[in-house]
Amino acid sequence: MRLPNLLATRRGRLAAFFSLYITEGIPLGFAATAVATQLRRQGVGPAEIGAFVGSFYLPWAFKWAFGPFIDVFASDRLGRRRGWIIGTQLLMALTLMSTVMLKLPEQLALFTLILLLHNSFGAMQDVAIDALAVNTLHEDERGLANGLMFAGASIGQAVGGSGVLFLSGFTGFQPTFFFVAGAILCVTLFVVLPMREAAGPPRIVAAGVSRAVAAGREMRHFAVESFRSFLGTRGAFAGLAFSLLPAGAMCMGLALQSNLAVELGLNDDQVAWLGLWSMIVQASFMVIGGQLSDKLGRRRTLAVYLALMSPPVVYMMLELQKYGWVMPVDTTVANRPAAPAALVMALWIATLTYGVAQGLMYGTRSAIMMDVTNPAVAATQFTAYMALMNLAIAYSSIWQGIAAEALGYPTTLLIDAIAGLLCIALIPWMKSVRGNAPDGGGPWRARLTAGVLGLACLAWLPYRLGQSALGAAAPIFETLFNVVFIGSALFLLAGAAVLQGPGRALTKLGVWLAPVLLLMYGRRWVDALAAAFGHAARPNPVASTADIVLFVVPLLAGVLLLSFVARRWHELRPEPA
Repeated sequence: MRLPNLLATRRGRLAAFFSLYITEGIPLGFAATAVATQLRRQGVGPAEIGAFVGSFYLPWAFKWAFGPFIDVFASDRLGRRRGWIIGTQLLMALTLMSTVMLKLPEQLALFTLILLLHNSFGAMQDVAIDALAVNTLHEDERGLANGLMFAGASIGQAVGGSGVLFLSGFTGFQPTFFFVAGAILCVTLFVVLPMREAAGPPRIVAAGVSRAVAAGREMRHFAVESFRSFLGTRGAFAGLAFSLLPAGAMCMGLALQSNLAVELGLNDDQVAWLGLWSMIVQASFMVIGGQLSDKLGRRRTLAVYLALMSPPVVYMMLELQKYGWVMPVDTTVANRPAAPAALVMALWIATLTYGVAQGLMYGTRSAIMMDVTNPAVAATQFTAYMALMNLAIAYSSIWQGIAAEALGYPTTLLIDAIAGLLCIALIPWMKSVRGNAPDGGGPWRARLTAGVLGLACLAWLPYRLGQSALGAAAPIFETLFNVVFIGSALFLLAGAAVLQGPGRALTKLGVWLAPVLLLMYGRRWVDALAAAFGHAARPNPVASTADIVLFVVPLLAGVLLLSFVARRWHELRPEPA
């Protein structure tokens, strides 16, 4: 029987992109729910689990970098987007099945590395799917398709999370990896392979220019256009800050919720049912929230939805405080305290009501980011906003795990409930940019951004000297500086591409400094490397060299960024009509 080409009809397109987004949700649900639950049951602490889950969102935070490669290196025979989707789904299944023989938690580091690679292929797939959607969906079906796509991602998370936990009761945990890989391959076989992607416009490459050079030029074009789009209007600049902040309280949708479920005595089936119902509720309200925002106004409804995400978190905080469940409990001891039935019921209530609020928020947030996106570079700018939101999820998961161990669950929940409200202050500025030219504020926004990032890089120096005095809070600052170094690297790269004229040599220094700033993320392994190559009887050359680099690089970046404050940034001014 010949399978239909789903892209040929309206219903087929809606079904196709719903199914494709299921494969995007499966890896995240598998990591955040199924694996996090098993690790907590085996005695791994909340901080380590938070870092484990947070690391899987990092590829999604940098997925914009895959765009030019997917655009340039594509097969016209397989389909420019379809070929990438097929390839990445096969690699997702392959990497997942390669972890079957690993032992947890003993080989957690290798397991994390392989799943990080697995999610990198998932992020590549996401870029290809979004590009296919932009070129395939008709304008009058994009709203409904957007809601269905996010609903599909939620169902995918339920399959990868709850589905795996249900199945593990019959097969054990490791064999469920074949189930997750099989679910991805089913979409490949029954949805992607029968697709017939419409041929795009002919690609024009200058004579004598290789694909690699064309990709490099495309990356530079991305940097320039994105930089101008982010800073060109007030709404787009506010959207940048909005994307970097947590979108409402997040802890009831990340690993902290799974940790609590295990500690309160829920078995795998009960955790699975909790996750399944939460995803069903969330998926339903994603569509409802988008429809209400169309009728009642995007900014007004989004502010309400974000505010509604905090009450379930505060309620859970009060219940944990009421029953004295403050610090994480060792799940491996035989005589650990039993949770009251009322506290377990409170977890159910908080999780499901949180699912309602988060579902309402998701579709509306994506729509408002489209509103502030420059239509001329829609795919580039919108993908970057989504990537920054994933970075916010990553650092939120990390700091919450650290805070739970250092401060206890109630305090962590309270901080999250308050921090999640901060982004609401930016919503009034996020007006649609459709049809509007740049407002002339690009130069001062560039100077402001350079100043903030420069001062943040210089703040690393006193932090590094006094790091030991911060105790358990130090890892939280480490996470914040990760964001600073990544943002500084991207700003230096984009600034070097945009700025012309006097001082050009100085801006080129940023191109060389940016990759080193990105490598600052590897500072966590410096001590282990020094111990491996150093010698106790004499000064450790590895440690000494690393300390110098860890001081010099942020110092140079801070000074260079502050020098950008003095530039006039004429290149960002609107061109005369």
